[in-house]
Amino acid sequence: MTKIKAAITGVGGALPEYILTNEELSKMVDTTDEWIMTRIGIRERRIIREEGKGSSDVGAAAVNELLLKTKTKPEEIDLLICATVTPDHQFPATANIISDKTGIKNAFSFDINAGCSGFLFALITGSKYVESGAYKKVIIVGAEKMSSIVDYTDRQTCCIFGDGAGAVLLEPTTEDFGILDSKLQSDGYGRIHLHQKAGGSVKPSSHESIDAREHFIYQEGQAVFKAAVSNMADVSVEIMERNNLNSDTITWLVPHQANMRIIEATARRMNLNPEKVMINIQKFGNTTAATLPLCLWEWESKLKKGDNIILTTFGAGFTWGAAYVKWAYDGDKFAK
Repeated sequence: MTKIKAAITGVGGALPEYILTNEELSKMVDTTDEWIMTRIGIRERRIIREEGKGSSDVGAAAVNELLLKTKTKPEEIDLLICATVTPDHQFPATANIISDKTGIKNAFSFDINAGCSGFLFALITGSKYVESGAYKKVIIVGAEKMSSIVDYTDRQTCCIFGDGAGAVLLEPTTEDFGILDSKLQSDGYGRIHLHQKAGGSVKPSSHESIDAREHFIYQEGQAVFKAAVSNMADVSVEIMERNNLNSDTITWLVPHQANMRIIEATARRMNLNPEKVMINIQKFGNTTAATLPLCLWEWESKLKKGDNIILTTFGAGFTWGAAYVKWAYDGDKFAK
């Protein structure tokens, strides 16, 4: 029996219009463009400023573009998974809201929270539904309004994060394309270094928790940096080795856009030419679960059928992983 694989057959993306520059941030906290660029590599990030708008709005915009580009009807979608750490509400799932806003009525949908690794975890989860033969069209969307949990008085974290969304369509193929291999990992001990202190069942929201500014991102930068560098590089190299890939046969590295130094360290470990590395952190910042699909969206016109692509990520949890994807179509047919 011919094995079914899950292939990415289209990419959509959406970004808020408002651009928050380092210059503007320097008027809010004690920081400078030089400090941010040297340590993180971000010059600007996009922010949702409209009242009453959340992750589902930018997520729905990305999905709508994906449906339009791939000429897919909403009612054809079997499943939608949304990766996010900034859901519109604790419940219902943001995936349910995105489905409603995009007219997707014949699918079931749910959220995945794996920190910045959420999109990759959701992608691999969705691929299994396709590989089983149960579903023909699956959408994976990473959507974040990180500005809703960023403390703009904390110079260590406020310069890092931005808002945005990206989405991909997964469809079955029996050709040698699609998601060919992956490895995902978690280590719950890492939660002490990167988390949100209040707002969950352990410490519900209260006047005290709000006054203590415990509903924002808490991050111990050095511990997270060290773990991200080692784990992203290790898992990427493992995926390379077990698929007989090398720096010449890999076409693109799609790394999580957390920190420019982490991206560069991972590429060096893989012995990759910098020209093979997708980087847009300088423009969009760290959009958490949206960074990987936003890279694919921005580079789509350069992607060719048969390209060997490694996606790799690291996030709160700790969570990390990598996947080997053989690209299934010439992206220039969808050129923006």
